[in-house]
Amino acid sequence: MTRELCLIRGGGDLATGVAWRLTRAGFPVVVTELAAPLTVRRTVALSTAVDNGTISIEGMVGRRANSLGEAVGIAHGGDVGVVVSPDLPALGASVVVDARLAKINIDTTLQDADLVVALGPGFTAGEDCDVVIETMRGPRLGRAIWSGSAIANTGAPGQVGGKGAERVLRAPTAGVTSWNFSIGDRVGKHDVLGMVGHSEVRCPFDGLVRGLIQEGQLVQAGCKIGDIDPRIDVNYEEISDKALSIGGGVLEAVLTWQNRSN
Repeated sequence: MTRELCLIRGGGDLATGVAWRLTRAGFPVVVTELAAPLTVRRTVALSTAVDNGTISIEGMVGRRANSLGEAVGIAHGGDVGVVVSPDLPALGASVVVDARLAKINIDTTLQDADLVVALGPGFTAGEDCDVVIETMRGPRLGRAIWSGSAIANTGAPGQVGGKGAERVLRAPTAGVTSWNFSIGDRVGKHDVLGMVGHSEVRCPFDGLVRGLIQEGQLVQAGCKIGDIDPRIDVNYEEISDKALSIGGGVLEAVLTWQNRSN
Protein backbone atom coordinates (compact mmCIF):
# COMPACT_ATOMS: atom_id res chain seq x y z
CA MET A 1 0.00 0.00 0.00
CA THR A 2 1.35 3.45 -0.90
CA ARG A 3 2.27 5.60 2.07
CA GLU A 4 1.10 9.06 1.03
CA LEU A 5 2.77 12.19 2.38
CA CYS A 6 0.88 13.61 5.37
CA LEU A 7 1.04 17.29 6.28
CA ILE A 8 0.14 18.30 9.83
CA ARG A 9 -0.57 21.96 10.48
CA GLY A 10 0.60 22.63 14.04
CA GLY A 11 3.23 20.89 16.11
CA GLY A 12 1.82 20.97 19.65
CA ASP A 13 1.47 17.96 21.94
CA LEU A 14 -1.78 16.71 20.39
CA ALA A 15 -0.45 17.13 16.86
CA THR A 16 2.64 15.22 17.97
CA GLY A 17 0.47 12.28 19.03
CA VAL A 18 -0.95 12.30 15.50
CA ALA A 19 2.53 12.39 13.95
CA TRP A 20 3.70 9.56 16.21
CA ARG A 21 0.81 7.29 15.17
CA LEU A 22 1.30 8.07 11.47
CA THR A 23 5.06 7.60 11.44
CA ARG A 24 4.76 4.34 13.38
CA ALA A 25 2.46 3.12 10.61
CA GLY A 26 5.03 4.11 7.97
CA PHE A 27 3.60 7.39 6.68
CA PRO A 28 6.03 10.23 5.87
CA VAL A 29 5.06 13.34 7.87
CA VAL A 30 5.80 17.04 7.55
CA VAL A 31 4.74 19.47 10.30
CA THR A 32 4.28 23.21 9.78
CA GLU A 33 4.62 25.66 12.66
CA LEU A 34 4.84 29.33 13.54
CA ALA A 35 8.21 31.04 13.89
CA ALA A 36 7.50 31.49 17.62
CA PRO A 37 5.40 28.50 18.76
CA LEU A 38 3.16 28.96 21.81
CA THR A 39 3.53 25.33 22.88
CA VAL A 40 3.34 24.54 26.61
CA ARG A 41 4.18 20.80 26.70
CA ARG A 42 7.46 21.34 24.86
CA THR A 43 9.12 18.03 25.84
CA VAL A 44 6.50 16.11 23.83
CA ALA A 45 5.94 18.58 20.99
CA LEU A 46 7.50 18.58 17.54
CA SER A 47 7.22 22.38 17.55
CA THR A 48 10.23 22.39 19.88
CA ALA A 49 12.38 21.61 16.83
CA VAL A 50 11.73 25.17 15.62
CA ASP A 51 13.87 26.52 18.47
CA ASN A 52 16.15 23.54 19.19
CA GLY A 53 16.73 22.19 15.68
CA THR A 54 15.81 18.63 16.63
CA ILE A 55 13.72 16.80 19.21
CA SER A 56 13.32 13.10 20.00
CA ILE A 57 9.99 11.90 21.36
CA GLU A 58 9.50 8.20 22.14
CA GLY A 59 11.67 7.11 19.23
CA MET A 60 10.31 9.68 16.77
CA VAL A 61 12.72 12.43 15.69
CA GLY A 62 11.62 15.84 14.50
CA ARG A 63 14.11 17.93 12.51
CA ARG A 64 13.77 21.56 11.56
CA ALA A 65 14.03 22.11 7.82
CA ASN A 66 15.14 25.30 6.12
CA SER A 67 12.94 24.73 3.09
CA LEU A 68 9.84 22.81 2.05
CA GLY A 69 11.91 20.49 -0.12
CA GLU A 70 14.22 19.70 2.77
CA ALA A 71 11.20 18.98 4.99
CA VAL A 72 9.81 16.48 2.47
CA GLY A 73 13.23 14.81 2.19
CA ILE A 74 13.42 14.45 5.98
CA ALA A 75 9.92 12.93 6.01
CA HIS A 76 10.73 10.35 3.35
CA GLY A 77 13.93 9.56 5.24
CA GLY A 78 11.93 8.40 8.26
CA ASP A 79 12.02 11.44 10.55
CA VAL A 80 9.48 14.26 10.78
CA GLY A 81 10.30 17.41 8.83
CA VAL A 82 9.36 20.53 10.80
CA VAL A 83 9.18 23.74 8.80
CA VAL A 84 8.08 27.29 9.63
CA SER A 85 5.07 28.07 7.45
CA PRO A 86 2.01 29.92 8.80
CA ASP A 87 0.16 29.27 5.53
CA LEU A 88 -0.63 25.95 3.85
CA PRO A 89 2.46 25.11 1.76
CA ALA A 90 2.27 23.55 -1.71
CA LEU A 91 3.84 20.20 -0.89
CA GLY A 92 1.50 17.97 -2.86
CA ALA A 93 0.55 16.14 0.34
CA SER A 94 -2.26 13.63 -0.08
CA VAL A 95 -3.39 14.13 3.54
CA VAL A 96 -3.66 17.44 5.41
CA VAL A 97 -4.44 17.46 9.14
CA ASP A 98 -5.45 20.75 10.77
CA ALA A 99 -4.07 20.20 14.28
CA ARG A 100 -3.82 23.84 15.31
CA LEU A 101 -6.69 23.47 17.82
CA ALA A 102 -7.92 27.02 17.24
CA LYS A 103 -11.51 25.96 18.05
CA ILE A 104 -12.53 27.73 14.84
CA ASN A 105 -11.81 27.08 11.19
CA ILE A 106 -9.12 29.56 10.22
CA ASP A 107 -8.61 28.67 6.56
CA THR A 108 -9.05 24.90 6.06
CA THR A 109 -11.07 23.76 3.03
CA LEU A 110 -12.01 20.49 1.37
CA GLN A 111 -9.73 21.44 -1.51
CA ASP A 112 -6.55 21.40 0.64
CA ALA A 113 -5.78 17.72 -0.12
CA ASP A 114 -7.31 14.42 -1.21
CA LEU A 115 -8.10 13.79 2.47
CA VAL A 116 -8.58 16.68 4.88
CA VAL A 117 -8.76 15.88 8.60
CA ALA A 118 -9.48 18.43 11.34
CA LEU A 119 -9.12 18.11 15.10
CA GLY A 120 -11.81 19.25 17.48
CA PRO A 121 -14.62 21.82 17.32
CA GLY A 122 -14.97 24.48 14.65
CA PHE A 123 -15.24 22.08 11.71
CA THR A 124 -18.04 20.16 10.00
CA ALA A 125 -17.20 16.96 8.14
CA GLY A 126 -18.41 17.15 4.56
CA GLU A 127 -18.38 20.95 4.52
CA ASP A 128 -14.88 22.23 5.34
CA CYS A 129 -13.07 18.91 5.83
CA ASP A 130 -13.62 15.21 5.15
CA VAL A 131 -13.43 13.98 8.72
CA VAL A 132 -13.36 15.52 12.20
CA ILE A 133 -11.60 13.89 15.15
CA GLU A 134 -13.19 14.28 18.58
CA THR A 135 -10.80 15.96 21.07
CA MET A 136 -13.05 16.20 24.13
CA ARG A 137 -12.05 13.84 26.95
CA GLY A 138 -14.71 11.21 27.53
CA PRO A 139 -16.24 8.21 25.76
CA ARG A 140 -16.01 9.81 22.29
CA LEU A 141 -12.37 10.92 22.50
CA GLY A 142 -10.50 10.03 19.31
CA ARG A 143 -13.63 9.11 17.34
CA ALA A 144 -13.46 9.75 13.58
CA ILE A 145 -16.58 11.69 12.55
CA TRP A 146 -17.37 11.49 8.83
CA SER A 147 -20.61 13.49 9.07
CA GLY A 148 -21.18 16.33 11.51
CA SER A 149 -18.99 18.04 14.09
CA ALA A 150 -17.10 17.41 17.28
CA ILE A 151 -18.51 18.39 20.67
CA ALA A 152 -18.63 22.18 21.00
CA ASN A 153 -15.84 23.86 22.93
CA THR A 154 -16.76 24.19 26.62
CA GLY A 155 -13.80 26.40 27.52
CA ALA A 156 -13.09 24.14 30.51
CA PRO A 157 -10.03 21.83 30.49
CA GLY A 158 -10.71 18.17 31.20
CA GLN A 159 -10.10 16.69 34.65
CA VAL A 160 -6.62 15.27 35.27
CA GLY A 161 -5.87 13.85 38.69
CA GLY A 162 -8.97 15.58 40.06
CA LYS A 163 -7.91 19.01 38.79
CA GLY A 164 -9.50 20.90 35.91
CA ALA A 165 -9.20 24.56 35.00
CA GLU A 166 -6.89 25.26 37.94
CA ARG A 167 -4.11 23.11 36.47
CA VAL A 168 -3.77 25.42 33.46
CA LEU A 169 -1.59 28.50 34.03
CA ARG A 170 -2.51 31.64 32.12
CA ALA A 171 -0.64 34.89 31.74
CA PRO A 172 -1.89 37.41 34.33
CA THR A 173 -0.84 40.26 32.04
CA ALA A 174 0.89 40.88 28.75
CA GLY A 175 4.65 40.57 28.92
CA VAL A 176 7.74 38.40 28.46
CA THR A 177 7.99 35.08 30.32
CA SER A 178 10.79 34.09 32.70
CA TRP A 179 10.85 30.94 34.82
CA ASN A 180 12.27 29.83 38.18
CA PHE A 181 11.43 26.19 37.48
CA SER A 182 11.74 23.78 34.54
CA ILE A 183 9.46 21.18 33.00
CA GLY A 184 9.69 18.05 35.16
CA ASP A 185 10.29 19.87 38.46
CA ARG A 186 8.18 19.18 41.53
CA VAL A 187 6.52 22.30 42.88
CA GLY A 188 4.51 23.30 45.94
CA LYS A 189 1.36 25.32 46.33
CA HIS A 190 2.07 29.08 46.09
CA ASP A 191 5.62 28.59 44.74
CA VAL A 192 6.54 31.46 42.42
CA LEU A 193 7.01 29.62 39.15
CA GLY A 194 8.21 32.71 37.33
CA MET A 195 7.14 36.04 35.93
CA VAL A 196 5.20 37.47 33.03
CA GLY A 197 6.49 41.01 32.75
CA HIS A 198 6.41 42.27 36.35
CA SER A 199 3.62 39.90 37.48
CA GLU A 200 4.27 36.72 39.45
CA VAL A 201 2.95 33.35 38.32
CA ARG A 202 2.26 31.16 41.36
CA CYS A 203 1.62 27.42 41.54
CA PRO A 204 -2.03 26.64 42.37
CA PHE A 205 -1.34 23.32 44.16
CA ASP A 206 1.37 20.74 44.86
CA GLY A 207 2.34 18.89 41.72
CA LEU A 208 4.72 18.50 38.82
CA VAL A 209 5.46 20.99 36.07
CA ARG A 210 4.23 19.22 32.95
CA GLY A 211 4.59 22.17 30.63
CA LEU A 212 5.86 25.75 30.38
CA ILE A 213 5.86 28.04 27.39
CA GLN A 214 9.31 28.97 26.06
CA GLU A 215 11.17 31.40 28.31
CA GLY A 216 11.53 34.84 26.78
CA GLN A 217 8.26 34.51 24.88
CA LEU A 218 6.11 37.60 24.55
CA VAL A 219 2.53 36.63 25.48
CA GLN A 220 -0.80 38.36 25.82
CA ALA A 221 -2.90 38.42 28.98
CA GLY A 222 -4.89 35.19 29.33
CA CYS A 223 -2.58 33.16 27.08
CA LYS A 224 -1.96 29.59 28.25
CA ILE A 225 1.61 29.53 29.59
CA GLY A 226 1.87 26.42 31.77
CA ASP A 227 0.45 23.09 32.90
CA ILE A 228 0.74 21.69 36.45
CA ASP A 229 -0.06 18.02 36.97
CA PRO A 230 -1.23 16.91 40.44
CA ARG A 231 0.11 13.41 39.69
CA ILE A 232 3.74 13.83 40.75
CA ASP A 233 4.70 10.42 39.35
CA VAL A 234 3.54 11.21 35.78
CA ASN A 235 6.08 10.80 32.97
CA TYR A 236 6.24 14.30 31.52
CA GLU A 237 8.33 13.04 28.58
CA GLU A 238 5.63 10.62 27.43
CA ILE A 239 2.96 11.41 24.86
CA SER A 240 -0.37 11.73 26.68
CA ASP A 241 -3.22 9.26 26.48
CA LYS A 242 -5.35 12.02 24.94
CA ALA A 243 -2.81 12.73 22.20
CA LEU A 244 -2.48 9.04 21.37
CA SER A 245 -6.27 8.60 21.24
CA ILE A 246 -6.59 11.51 18.83
CA GLY A 247 -3.64 10.19 16.81
CA GLY A 248 -5.35 6.82 16.60
CA GLY A 249 -8.46 8.49 15.24
CA VAL A 250 -6.46 10.25 12.54
CA LEU A 251 -4.66 7.03 11.58
CA GLU A 252 -8.01 5.24 11.36
CA ALA A 253 -9.33 8.00 9.09
CA VAL A 254 -6.30 7.80 6.78
CA LEU A 255 -6.46 4.00 6.52
CA THR A 256 -10.23 4.06 5.96
CA TRP A 257 -9.78 6.60 3.18
CA GLN A 258 -7.03 4.48 1.61
CA ASN A 259 -9.19 1.36 1.68
CA ARG A 260 -12.12 3.20 0.13
CA SER A 261 -9.89 4.66 -2.57
CA ASN A 262 -8.42 1.26 -3.44
